[in-house]
Amino acid sequence: MGSLIGISISREHCFSKTPVSQVRLLQGLGLEGDVHSAVTVQHRSRVKADPTQPNLRQVHLLHFELLQQLRAQGFAVNPGTMGENFTTIGIDLLSLPLGTLLTVGVEAQVQITGLRNPCKQLDDYQQGLMAAVVDTDIAGNLIRKAGIMARVVRGGLVNLDDAIRVTLPKGRWQRLRRV
Repeated sequence: MGSLIGISISREHCFSKTPVSQVRLLQGLGLEGDVHSAVTVQHRSRVKADPTQPNLRQVHLLHFELLQQLRAQGFAVNPGTMGENFTTIGIDLLSLPLGTLLTVGVEAQVQITGLRNPCKQLDDYQQGLMAAVVDTDIAGNLIRKAGIMARVVRGGLVNLDDAIRVTLPKGRWQRLRRV
């Protein structure tokens, strides 16, 4: 079990999001008041490609452990800085399989849909940040470390410091891919 140490939203498209202490998750939409909350995709590059795509990126989660690593490398990052909605601690988000359910607080639940694909806006914020959140494995495959994406499957009120419970999917697990 982990916990939620950052909640951030933005009403308009921008890189970083504003920290808040509480937010309501809306089933099938996302975070109330956040620009990415909708049934169909809201990320500008995705809208440009096909505005009718389902929104698999309603909630962006990032692990605080990554922020700590980046700070140690000299980057000025805090919860919400990299555009995430939820900053977690104590959960290895990147190792979770597709379809994992995260219960946040008492009732809200999100389902993991894939990996965040880091973009050049990271370097626009601070030069070198994009390279710091990608890596390659021994086989030369790209490793994306900039968090995961999810959709809201059960709404509810979420508060800073809420516990996060992980429910792994039944059956054969699928690795996360970028969404």
